[in-house]
Amino acid sequence: MTVRTRFAPSPTGFLHIGGARTALFSWAYARKHAGQFVLRIEDTDVARSTPEAVQAILDGMNWLGLDWDEGPFYQMQRMDKYTAVINNLLDKGQAYYCYSTKDELDVLREQQMREGKKPRYDGRWRPEADKQLPAVPVGVTPVIRFKNPLSGNVVWNDLVKGQISIANEELDDLIIARADGTPTYNFCVVVDDWEMEITHVIRGDDHVNNTPRQINLLQALGATIPQYAHLSMILGDDGQKLSKRHGAVSVMQYDEDGYLPEAVLNYLARLGWAHGDDEIFSTTQFCEWFDLDHITPSAAQFNTEKLNWLNAHYIKQADLAFLATDMAKRLSAKGVVVADQVDAKAVVALYRDRANTLNQLADSIAYFYQHPEIDQSALEKHVTPEIVPALRGLFSQLETIEWTVENLHAAIERAVTSNELKFPKVAMPLRVMLTGGAQSPSIDAVMALLGKSVVLERMRRFVA
Repeated sequence: MTVRTRFAPSPTGFLHIGGARTALFSWAYARKHAGQFVLRIEDTDVARSTPEAVQAILDGMNWLGLDWDEGPFYQMQRMDKYTAVINNLLDKGQAYYCYSTKDELDVLREQQMREGKKPRYDGRWRPEADKQLPAVPVGVTPVIRFKNPLSGNVVWNDLVKGQISIANEELDDLIIARADGTPTYNFCVVVDDWEMEITHVIRGDDHVNNTPRQINLLQALGATIPQYAHLSMILGDDGQKLSKRHGAVSVMQYDEDGYLPEAVLNYLARLGWAHGDDEIFSTTQFCEWFDLDHITPSAAQFNTEKLNWLNAHYIKQADLAFLATDMAKRLSAKGVVVADQVDAKAVVALYRDRANTLNQLADSIAYFYQHPEIDQSALEKHVTPEIVPALRGLFSQLETIEWTVENLHAAIERAVTSNELKFPKVAMPLRVMLTGGAQSPSIDAVMALLGKSVVLERMRRFVA
């Protein structure tokens, strides 16, 4: 058997973290077993589906590097196939027309709830032997319902949750085509999984209740039943349902916020799945290791600190040329022009160990390319009247020395020694004058990269 998985998002919004994890697990399972990964866009909700949402899904998949072998297929382009299957079910007596109006169904539901019963369609238009159906009402366009089995249980071995059994008595006759003729979600999914020969359906556990209906439909079509794996939900940092505050944003927002796709993928892989104590691993390793047996059935919890830690790791490992190009893009978006006179790769190398995100990295190096905004509290604390004479002496030295890290360090040491100071007493005000704040890597390395003219210009206003 060739393993065939699919990712089937609805284009009614962006690709969020939960959807991205589903896509990753489906993709990795296909890659692990040398199978095929199918991308399907379930766009039958015409009122809410948009081209922009479709593009957002494709952009998110491409950014994460989750390539597909077939597709993207669009359900709205497959209407003729769905209609043919529905007509076949009608011909075989496995589906029927239902003329119940919305008002009638609302009354039925209210009555059932008053009686303490589970609200469900009562089968009033379901054809049965020796059953007298109501007269067809004038002016009512019918929906089409599937004749769900009336007895027995739908049982399947969920590859994450274990055996699940649902009594058919709990299921009413599913609408498979609306009054306007468009097929419904549960029906389209079944036809697509059947025709696309999907062997493993990996999806969120909000679909568990759909599964027995879909299995009954597949059996009516004489189709092979795929294996199902329902992934638990993802909770936010605070243990509550994931919201925009902690992760339920577009995958592409993570790009905008300065996360690397390798870090996001690595983090998603550990949301509900584990390979021993391994925390950091490549996508190739993940595909080699991934299985469905080690997916936890309990809810996974999003941890922003862990994501930041992983992202910092991947920033440290990233190619310097790539980071330099990325910094130029991010700084340009802030109106900062990255000039050629400063070695961008050297600047990135100096600062990348300090950054959790690419945005932090960009912010921290912006002063190399524009005048920094001076932190006034740091200025008052470190650039004091008592220290200005030592800084003036250093300034005079800097005007004449050859501009190397070693010479710069020696000049600072001379200023420290000749004024009977400790090194930080000179280094800290230098940081404030040159970078705008009191935090930076080794100040002599910073000065070497800034260049002689920039250093002297920025110091002059404070020591002249």
